[in-house]
Amino acid sequence: MKGKFITFEGPEGAGKTSVLEKLMKDIKNMDIEPVFTREPGGIHIAEKIREVILHKDHTEMDPRTEALLYAAARRQHLVEKVIPAIESGKVVFCDRFIDSSLAYQGHARGLGIDEVFSINEFAINGVMPDLTFYFKIDPEVGLQRIAKSSEREKNRLDLENLSFHQKVQEGYQKVLERFPDRMIVIDAEKSIEEVVNDVKTALKRVISF
Repeated sequence: MKGKFITFEGPEGAGKTSVLEKLMKDIKNMDIEPVFTREPGGIHIAEKIREVILHKDHTEMDPRTEALLYAAARRQHLVEKVIPAIESGKVVFCDRFIDSSLAYQGHARGLGIDEVFSINEFAINGVMPDLTFYFKIDPEVGLQRIAKSSEREKNRLDLENLSFHQKVQEGYQKVLERFPDRMIVIDAEKSIEEVVNDVKTALKRVISF
């Protein structure tokens, strides 16, 4: 039996990781076999690439270099972890995937959504999510959450100004228009309990639990 591939997207401070942590506890008690992972990262090589991409000292990184590094990490993560899990019938829950590259590098960095999608087509070789949750939040609210959080991993993208994060939001809107059939918008400004419940309700579109 083939499994499912479910991704979680959104701007900085949207709360994806916190929601996934709560889902992890709930879903492990249900009748499915989940795999929780993240991008960039999830496996050794991709985590090393993550360190390079997100390190706060690497502010000189060229946008094309950034896009290529994300695609490289994505490829290794797919072949080493995601695809084997799906083929064995597991449900993969992934914090970020290709849509992040389209929104961040494609639109916010100005490389072009079509151009970044082309780079990633080579990397993913036809593998796309069955379902994607987009956590919608005002960029200012997201950045305020980051500033208040003592636990969140601070990275190079957190150093960008508000206008960059507003462009990320614009980019995600374009991605939503491109892939409306697989993307579900979640109001991430609700309480975390409400967000988790909204996600669990929508998950029933693709999995039974």
